[in-house]
Amino acid sequence: MGLFEQLAEKVTAADKKIVFPEGLDERILTAASRLAEEGIMTPILIGGTQDVEAKAKDLDVSLKGCEVIDPANYDEFSDMVSAFVERRKGKATEEDAKKILLDGNYFGTMLVYLNKADGLVSGAAHSTADTVRPALQIIKTKEGVKKTSGVFIMVRDEEKYVFADCAINITPDSNDLAEIAVESAKTGALFDVDPKVAMLSFSTKGSAKSPETEKVSEALEIAKEKDPSLVIDGEFQFDAAFVPSVAEKKAPDSVLKGNANVFVFPSLEAGNIGYKIAQRLGGFEAVGPILQGLNRPVNDLSRGCSSEDVYNLALITAAQAVGE
Repeated sequence: MGLFEQLAEKVTAADKKIVFPEGLDERILTAASRLAEEGIMTPILIGGTQDVEAKAKDLDVSLKGCEVIDPANYDEFSDMVSAFVERRKGKATEEDAKKILLDGNYFGTMLVYLNKADGLVSGAAHSTADTVRPALQIIKTKEGVKKTSGVFIMVRDEEKYVFADCAINITPDSNDLAEIAVESAKTGALFDVDPKVAMLSFSTKGSAKSPETEKVSEALEIAKEKDPSLVIDGEFQFDAAFVPSVAEKKAPDSVLKGNANVFVFPSLEAGNIGYKIAQRLGGFEAVGPILQGLNRPVNDLSRGCSSEDVYNLALITAAQAVGE
């Protein structure tokens, strides 16, 4: 059974509701219709009801099992406005809120915040910033987590690895890296990865000294304090983290023994390059980016996504909701 078959099985019984702010997008409608038809979840499509229904008819897809909500005609809009003003703590007036909440991403994020939905998938027609900004303002990060981060699950046949951060934080400091390590281990566990975390660098256990390597070794100690149960070590070059024979030579006393499966990169530059090399040269499927560290699951699509990508990210989002 593949990763997404496993996720579908995992989330179907949970009957989660996932909101799609881009309800008029062809790819969103096609994926939502399929998710509802297969009984996996209840998709909530944001948009004018007549417009969404007309678009679905043009595409010859069924809306049976989906909910369609028009922000301009939402019965509980006034309550949502009040909740938004309270949440923004003086940064938005009631008049501001009435305008802001007509935006699908803000409206959809408020549905999640108010427990009307379990998670959100957007980005087919919006930038990452447009998707993430409402989540950071409304849902916010978990207690003890200062920043959200983005991971990829790298899949090839039976192999599964977690790469982080490959999407959000450009130059994480040692505290950021420690948070990313702890949260990435939790994300890995959601996808049946027994997390063994490697903090990556161009140095293995002090083989080189620089501010860059010291940042990683400091992050290791912080991560251990945050979660003493975590199986984690560093700083490591990739081969010492992944190849047992190399680990035996370079880091014989490490708990990882060359069997790491969660890899924390020292910068976004390294992470982004690393996952794309694994994807293009190694033949891995890169599933993500999956946003982590938020109080509720919100995930971002590429604007070049397919309906299959939407379907898969919805499964991931629902799995995160199940794991809360």
